[in-house]
Amino acid sequence: MSKKIYTVRFRQEFIETWTRYAGTFIDHCDRWGVSRQTGYDWLDRVHLGGFEGLETKSSAPHECPHTTPDAIVDHVIAARKLHPTWGPRKLGPWLLARHPALELPAPSTMGEILKRAGLVPQRRRRQRVPRYSEPFVAVEAPNDVWTTDFKGQFRTRDGKLCYPLTIADAYSRYLIRCDAYLSTDGDCKASFASAFAEYGMPRAIRSDNGTPFVASRAPAGLSTLSVWFVRLGITPERIAPASPWENGRHERMHRTLKAETTQPPQANRNVQQRAFNAFRHEFNNERPHESLGQKPPVTAFNTSSRPYPTRLPNLEYPEDYELRSVTTCGHFRWRGRGIWLSTTLGGEVVGLKQIDDGILEVYFGPILLGTLHEKNPRVGLVKVGD
Repeated sequence: MSKKIYTVRFRQEFIETWTRYAGTFIDHCDRWGVSRQTGYDWLDRVHLGGFEGLETKSSAPHECPHTTPDAIVDHVIAARKLHPTWGPRKLGPWLLARHPALELPAPSTMGEILKRAGLVPQRRRRQRVPRYSEPFVAVEAPNDVWTTDFKGQFRTRDGKLCYPLTIADAYSRYLIRCDAYLSTDGDCKASFASAFAEYGMPRAIRSDNGTPFVASRAPAGLSTLSVWFVRLGITPERIAPASPWENGRHERMHRTLKAETTQPPQANRNVQQRAFNAFRHEFNNERPHESLGQKPPVTAFNTSSRPYPTRLPNLEYPEDYELRSVTTCGHFRWRGRGIWLSTTLGGEVVGLKQIDDGILEVYFGPILLGTLHEKNPRVGLVKVGD
């Protein structure tokens, strides 16, 4: 049965008529259709506060025993202001590491505290796209796969463009490098060489399809940089075109990098690089990561067992492969004919594997470049689809 709603005017008339009623209070309540308990409650309220006491009272408790103490609220807000891009799940472990005695509320409560303080901006919902599948190297330990990309360019306050090159370990999320470049066309080999010398080499490096990781006109998309990777025994991997979610861990790091180092941008590239260095230190050593049990990446990262060689090693091929040297013009000789590959492979050695009568596969290390048809020299080398 639904609860009856009595207006203030109804309550007042009930009390006024009772003062003139000659019968019992129970009979009076019955005549007005009011329970005896409700009638006595109204009488008490008039006795204590006059007719104003008949106003509808709020059912909310006067005190909430679960209210977060002001000191805890202040800690949460101060931590958010110090790390404006961190959410409750990262702020909590970070606070406890510095103040073990704090009794922090649940992350959802911390989120409400930040919302009430106006520290949570509204975000647009992002449309989810089905994941593109590739037979990539499995990420099971540090240095299995490094991910790399150029974060979107922006202008420093001196008006010059800045292109941050980032390299990260896919397993631990450890940010290995964040170096500011003037363009993506420059030779970024130095950043990778420095990273290899410091941490050793990964099994694979995963990138998008942009410069300098991919050369669109070369077989298998090999660029000068990826050719160097192959010579070092590193498998170059690339995600599907226009599919940044395929490298989602790296893209998520870029969003944090942008928020904390480029808004606003620094005075010039040198100052911007110092901001990148400070971000990298905090990201690796302080910022908790949910996938790591709210521990920073440094706790899950270690150096590779594959050291960076002092000399570039030669590629090794199976014994049944025919080996051919590629000229600086991008050709190799085969049965009296010149087969064009790419100047990107100039000076390298490729391997030819016979798979059928008159049909051979052409490899650069483990990378299949295409198929060579002996009976149709005009076809030459057929590129393998990306």
